[in-house]
Amino acid sequence: MSVLFLVESVNGQIKKNSFEAASYAAKVAEQLGSTAVGVALGTVDNSELAALGEYGAAKVLHVADAALDAFDSGVYASVIAQVAQAAGAQVVVLSQSTTGKAVAPRLSVKLQAGLVSGAVALPDTSNGFVVKKAAFSGKAFAYVKVETAVKIVGLVPNSFGAVKGSGSAAVEAASANIPASGVKVKEVSRATGSTLPLPEAELVVSAGRGLKGPENWGIIEDLANALGATTACSRPVADVGWRPHHEHVGQTGVAIRPNLYIAIGISGAIQHLAGVNQSKVIVVINKDPEAPFFKAADYGIVGDAFEVVPKLTEAIKKFKAAQ
Repeated sequence: MSVLFLVESVNGQIKKNSFEAASYAAKVAEQLGSTAVGVALGTVDNSELAALGEYGAAKVLHVADAALDAFDSGVYASVIAQVAQAAGAQVVVLSQSTTGKAVAPRLSVKLQAGLVSGAVALPDTSNGFVVKKAAFSGKAFAYVKVETAVKIVGLVPNSFGAVKGSGSAAVEAASANIPASGVKVKEVSRATGSTLPLPEAELVVSAGRGLKGPENWGIIEDLANALGATTACSRPVADVGWRPHHEHVGQTGVAIRPNLYIAIGISGAIQHLAGVNQSKVIVVINKDPEAPFFKAADYGIVGDAFEVVPKLTEAIKKFKAAQ
């Protein structure tokens, strides 16, 4: 018996959420008296997979077929189900990422497994298997008891954290019947740059229509560069083409949970808040003291962004230079 977790990768590089999934799976396995086993699909370097042992994985099963390099949720679910059954998995852990959200429901059907999406804490196994999850766009929590033989948990990124220790995971080749894909990939366009993708970022600087136009975005990028943060934006900004759509955060965009979220010139509509309100610290900069976002903020600055942001950037640079 084992606790299986999905190892996500991009261009052969393991994604940050996989380390968090490994740590979570290791703790669940400890509760159940079992072991954490990873499943990696496609082309990934075995030395990277072995490093998952530092996060609690005892073993990684690698289905190293290049056909799996192109993501197809149906194919992934089929392969993961086969590996889970062969490994005798009691629990399957996936990150609540774009990949995890697409795969988990299909996997649930194939394994006849109860699924809890949006988990934010370890399960309570003192009386069954009860998982705490976010509900009502993060405004409340629900406790879900899963009674099926196999259980699937979709873990919200940055809710548990990657706990690094020591060790090395054994990497074993695994085989599966890979079904024909019903998806034809015509083009893959990835965001470029040195900053982390939004779902993995721990520091995010975001701005809205208060910036007045795309020509003013330099002050946002300067602040993000000073902090080592990823940039984001509100939906109206993406809709009018000021910023690319992959930077749109909110209920209809990317849901994030960074350690620090700085919102500049964003009023704080409920749809935006739903995608960012799980941030550990929220800082709001807005010249309107009645902006709804201030009610959700941990820290707020009432002032003109064009005056406040450059001063904040300069202060951060001075602070770092003094370290």
